[in-house]
Amino acid sequence: MRELNVNIPDFLYNQVTELPGRENISLDQLVAIALSAQVSAWMTQDYLVERAKRGSWEQFQEVLMKVPDVEPEELDKL
Repeated sequence: MRELNVNIPDFLYNQVTELPGRENISLDQLVAIALSAQVSAWMTQDYLVERAKRGSWEQFQEVLMKVPDVEPEELDKL
């Protein structure tokens, strides 16, 4: 495991130091969870951008044209 020293604004530090007691976890665990969640979100965004580059509006339209134009079943209606 690695150690990471960071500087954060006082208001954020005050918020972060209150949470571990409420959640029954250590401050280290809280920071690791929060950092992991944000990194995952960034990686997901990067993945979606890369997938979008491979997509084609024309191919999307072709697929949509194959969908039958019928009313949805009763269970599928909003």
